[in-house]
Order: sequence, then structure tokens, then C-alpha cells
Amino acid sequence: MTNHLWWYIARSGGIVAWVMLAISMFWGLALSSRFLGKRPKPNWMLDLHRFVGGFATVFTVIHVVSLLFDNYLTFTVTNLLVPFTGSYHTVAVAWGVIALYMLVAVEITSLLRKRLSKRAWRLTHSLSFPLFALATFHLLWVGSDRTTPLLRIGVLTAVAAVCVATVMRLIQADRDEIAAMNAPPKPPRIPPISR
Repeated sequence: MTNHLWWYIARSGGIVAWVMLAISMFWGLALSSRFLGKRPKPNWMLDLHRFVGGFATVFTVIHVVSLLFDNYLTFTVTNLLVPFTGSYHTVAVAWGVIALYMLVAVEITSLLRKRLSKRAWRLTHSLSFPLFALATFHLLWVGSDRTTPLLRIGVLTAVAAVCVATVMRLIQADRDEIAAMNAPPKPPRIPPISR
């Protein structure tokens, strides 16, 4: 087992990273679509979303760094950071590399949310959808455990949950847009008279 320790760490790190990403996606969609209720959520709910997304990043780093130390498969820094440069499952690994950059962009902008415009944050955060898709394809095409029934059932369940939550979010966005169009105009604000 010691000969392949880094390989086992890379495999498990990748799976845990994907699970954390799936949970973060679902929880973020649940919060934004309001199917957890209309009232403002306690801060811990948003903190949980951020925490799980942070863990996805940590385990992705563990996954990538472990592959550098592994002697079962030989990856160079270039193979792990530049898409389409390796010979092992070139396309599937490239999708993982691209997903890595999307994850970093989403995490950095989440940490800097208060310093960014709402539009810039939202645009970058929308990368979560292709990020999740690419990470899922990466897992199912190059992951050593992709043929394991438990992993397949878990992926199918998580993808279904994220898809349902996405549909709920889109329905909520349509309802919000219709409500905004039908709302009476707000009266103009009259500034106080200074003396």
C-alpha cells in the first residue's frame, strides 16, 4: 500500500472535493431559490455554503498536489496546470484543469464579494454551473472509481438534486421578474429640506 499511498490520497481527495462541490452547489441553489422559506436565513446557512465551497477547494488542492508525488502515474506541474498537455486521458484531465481554474475564480470572488460589484460577483459565481459539469465529467471519465456502483449512484443522486435545485432557482427567478414588472412604481423620494 505504501507504494501507492499518494495515488490513494489523490483519488480520495478528488472524490471528497467533488462531493463538497456538489453539496455547495445544492446548498447555494437552495438558499437563492428560497425553497427553504422566504424569510431571511440565519447567517450560519450562508456560512455553511461558503465553508463547504472552501473545503471543495482544499480537497482539490490535495488531489492535485498528491498527483505530483504519485509514482503510479506520472504527472508534471505542466500536466496538472495546463489543459491538454498530458498523455493520460488528455481531454478528461483537461476538463479537470479547467474546472480547477473555475473553482479558484469562484472562491476568490466569493472571498472578495464585498469589494466587487454585484454584477461582477454574480457573473463569476455563475461559473459554478460549468464548473460542476466539468468536474462531474472529469470524475466519470478519468476517476479510478468511476465504475464503482456506489460512486455511480452517488453521482446520479447528486446530479439529480443539483438539476432539481437549478430548475427551482430558474422558476423563482421568473417569479421574481414577473413580480417586479407587476409591482406598482415606487414614489419618488423627496430629500429633506435643510435649514
